[in-house]
Amino acid sequence: MAVLLATLFPTLFFRKANEGLFDEIMEISGVAFILLGQIFRVSARGFKSEHSQEGNVLIQAGPYALVRNPMYLGILLIGLGIVMMLFNWWVAGIFLLVFVTRYLLLIFKEEKKLLALFSKDYQDYCRKVPRIFPSITTISKMDIVEYLPLKLPWIKKEIGPILAVLLITVFLESWEDIRNEGMSAYLKEAIVIIATVILFTGLIIYLSRRTANREKDVSNKSRITL
Repeated sequence: MAVLLATLFPTLFFRKANEGLFDEIMEISGVAFILLGQIFRVSARGFKSEHSQEGNVLIQAGPYALVRNPMYLGILLIGLGIVMMLFNWWVAGIFLLVFVTRYLLLIFKEEKKLLALFSKDYQDYCRKVPRIFPSITTISKMDIVEYLPLKLPWIKKEIGPILAVLLITVFLESWEDIRNEGMSAYLKEAIVIIATVILFTGLIIYLSRRTANREKDVSNKSRITL
């Protein structure tokens, strides 16, 4: 429905291209939000697949030590990033309303199942870890690799959707800018977008290496203990 409305009334929903500083900040921030959201999704899905034992274990480490629903946090960041890149600011309100209506009900449903499965352990976990918005204090105290572990196999599984979302969003935003401002005016912004993507690629490589090194250290310590 949202896609249909945006297609039928593009001038109402889509932000007009301009060369203002605010527009540039929104677009670059949008790319950053999309990439950060994808990192959260990949980390949460990968960590859960390796540690949940098909739902028989309550995961409280990795991204689940930061928030109880890191995959939904990733979706929220991606959605806000797309809005920041393409749409008028007031569309963010509509997106947040749809997000809360859609995912909050799912979260409550999942929480009931987890409470039935893990009882007091889950209650204690809920008291320590926020539902979807991370605590700044927790972020500042934890090493980033503690709550955002990454592995290349996890990324490879998700690379298709990651590239699809990013490339389609950047293409739509770029097409509008080039059509209104011309290629020469867009080049500066394109360079900043590419630099942002490179920066996040570096972050992904850093997290992947740190995760691998950390697992090696844990493995070595367990061997020494034995």
